[in-house]
Amino acid sequence: MKLLSLASAIVALTASGLMADTVAPSAVKFEDGTVMASLTGVAGDPVAGRDVFKGRKLGNCLACHMNAEMPEESFHGEVGPPMDGAGSRWSEAELRAIVSNSKMVFEDTIMPAFYRDSGFSRSAKKFDGKSILTAQQVEDVVAYLMTLKDE
Repeated sequence: MKLLSLASAIVALTASGLMADTVAPSAVKFEDGTVMASLTGVAGDPVAGRDVFKGRKLGNCLACHMNAEMPEESFHGEVGPPMDGAGSRWSEAELRAIVSNSKMVFEDTIMPAFYRDSGFSRSAKKFDGKSILTAQQVEDVVAYLMTLKDE
């Protein structure tokens, strides 16, 4: 009975991506404004990425970015560039770098680093060692953004 439970747990962890080779925030390799390798080794889910994008307690991307693909959501921001056509303007590797740590791509941006867990100034102690998004959530957002193509 215990063997079956262990096998079930391994299958569940593998399916959720938790046993994949997740890259730690401090080990993300930025190369010329890109992050070429997946942070998880698991494909991003664009449906989950859409939820993270619009989630006010997750990515909260709509606070700064307008996104015509989400007309049902209110209060689109105008601080960052519109996300319409993002998948045509940037490659997957560029989007992964921008979402992970936009300051490695755009030095003066006010966009937060969504996959960084140290080196902050003026952050609450409860956030030390934590990133805003998980590696899989970054991959999910990137997968979603890649669906936003120019027509």
